[in-house]
Amino acid sequence: MQSIGVVVIGRNEGNRLQACLRSVIGKGTSVVYVDSGSTDGSVALARSLGVHVIELDLSIPFTAARARNTGFEHLLQIQPELEFVQFVDGDCRVVEGWLERAVNELVAKPDVVVVCGRRREEFPTNSIYNRLCDIEWNTPIGEAKACGGDSMMRAIAFKKVGGFNPTLIAGEEPELCVRLRQARGKILRIDAEMTSHDAQITRFRQWWKREIRNGHAYAEGAWLHGRSPERHWVRESLRSWLWGLLLPVLTLASLLPTRGLSILLLLIAYTLLGYRVYRLARFKGFEKKDALFYALFCGVLEKYPKLLGQIQFHINRLLKRQRTLVEYKSAPSVS
Repeated sequence: MQSIGVVVIGRNEGNRLQACLRSVIGKGTSVVYVDSGSTDGSVALARSLGVHVIELDLSIPFTAARARNTGFEHLLQIQPELEFVQFVDGDCRVVEGWLERAVNELVAKPDVVVVCGRRREEFPTNSIYNRLCDIEWNTPIGEAKACGGDSMMRAIAFKKVGGFNPTLIAGEEPELCVRLRQARGKILRIDAEMTSHDAQITRFRQWWKREIRNGHAYAEGAWLHGRSPERHWVRESLRSWLWGLLLPVLTLASLLPTRGLSILLLLIAYTLLGYRVYRLARFKGFEKKDALFYALFCGVLEKYPKLLGQIQFHINRLLKRQRTLVEYKSAPSVS
């Protein structure tokens, strides 16, 4: 455990941060908390728990990627022989035994550079949106293309590719994994509990903004690596353009010639799309109710906010405007 460091990032996470830090301190590891302008006492809380605290310079545009890089650089200063780094978001709690399990996997498999496990939503019954998050994170076991914000990485591999891209406002983890895999590293998801997450997404507006952010990530990822052999996020991006723009525009354009039949055809197309996603969810073992909500939100409705996120990215890119974070979470207080 002496060779492990932990980087926690957060802003106004309140009691979620407290639970996060308590889950990783006292295990013989160095813990660095990187704060991005909290006003809820998070910095004082972290210092009271004895972790190393870095307050980001907010005159430079904030991104989670930049915060993680800063935390990693500080870890190397206090622990030069660092071999493995666990990244975790401040709204997550690391499950007991995960750090040891992840290290064992990395030691046993030298070609693996990232290992992640199962992130679970702590309160999936609080809202359908929390439940959707829990379903979204239930990805297949085995070699993977990408990881999320919670994962353990081999420090030398992370350093070799230059860490996270600090300019990305979303999707920085899959983008990093593209470069790690290009350097012949492997990403592995194992059958083990990793983190417990507290999303606190209780309103449709929050979910909508989260999907706008995801759409932005798709567009930027495809712009950076879409020409590579694996066509990173090109397919996902095109789906949003097809279902969110092309088909609705064609429907409106043919409204008069078809005497309104085009609307019915569009509704049938959306129904078939939703049914296909529903069948896939059921095949993966989801319950009927979960599969139905997943098909509705993540199969059909998401196409529109993701399209908006892509449009925003390309407009900002063409106008050379600074991209800003898409905030969707609520900010609890520290008790």
